[in-house]
Amino acid sequence: MEKLKTTLYSIRGVKKELLLTAQKHLDTLTKPQGSLGRMEDLACRIIAIRDTHTAGLSRKTIFTFAADHGVTEEGISAFPREVTAQMVANFLNGGAAINVLARHAGARVVVADLGVVVDLEPQQGLIIEKINYGTKNMVRGPAMTRKECMRAIETGINLLNAEHRKGLDIAGTGEMGIGNTTSASAITAALLKKPASYVTGRGTGIDDENLKRKIDTVRKSIAVNRPDPCDPLDVLAKVGGFEIAGLVGVILAAAAKKIPVVIDGFISGAAALCAYQLTPAAGDYMIASHCSAERGHRLILNHMKQTPLLDLGLRLGEGTGAALSMFIVDAALKIYNEMATFTGAGVSEKKP
Repeated sequence: MEKLKTTLYSIRGVKKELLLTAQKHLDTLTKPQGSLGRMEDLACRIIAIRDTHTAGLSRKTIFTFAADHGVTEEGISAFPREVTAQMVANFLNGGAAINVLARHAGARVVVADLGVVVDLEPQQGLIIEKINYGTKNMVRGPAMTRKECMRAIETGINLLNAEHRKGLDIAGTGEMGIGNTTSASAITAALLKKPASYVTGRGTGIDDENLKRKIDTVRKSIAVNRPDPCDPLDVLAKVGGFEIAGLVGVILAAAAKKIPVVIDGFISGAAALCAYQLTPAAGDYMIASHCSAERGHRLILNHMKQTPLLDLGLRLGEGTGAALSMFIVDAALKIYNEMATFTGAGVSEKKP
């Protein structure tokens, strides 16, 4: 608990004067003012987050955490539970979508087991920080204890801090866990006080009958556990997942270290929502990569006043949207740092 308190205490909102100073510089570049639209806003945000005008974003890491969910006992997923462990192996072999996109973005992928239901073989590239062998079935009681929730969050903090010591300019969030869209839906419904039917989507592609079962499962989990919407840790412990809690830690630690963190889709969005509810100042360091096809994701983004960079109908997770969006973040900062000014290029400015 002490590590979380220290991290939260270290988070301060970005200095608004840095945003204004950055925009003044952009206005001197060889283009009509504001003509690069949201790219300019993004560049200003990155400058304000990092409090520097020159450094690039070459050191990128995407944190992809894996854990299983006891709620899969309710038949809410199109895939069996063993796929979580199988996909971890795929990540480590470099064959998943996140590996392809991270390589293209020049990002490292940190793969961590926070709660896979089986023991994974220790190997290079895999961090094993297992909190437990999957969460409990949240329809029958809390998914995890508050102590387990805290341990998962602090594991995320530790992993971000470890990467920061190696050198980290920008972070991204990702996850793998069969059943985790159900947990993300329950977190969203509880924290935003929305009906289960309003926030629950098809996840990995379930049919209408299974969607009804999934909505009912989210509704039951909230009725049974009665998570307190004023206490994000209570919500996270009762209806969350170990990988989601771990990402809460990553996001908070990134904000404490003044590192921009690119949030992936719905599950990462649920983690971001928990972090935001713990301290809204953390929102200053978040960049919403995309808007997921999952219906609850836009509600989360709207609540946190985040506008996604992309809207491509993605719903894979893993950190794929974060990896894609790192290209745009890179481009925005390069515009800021590399584009010529009117004076430097000898180009006439707009007439008064």
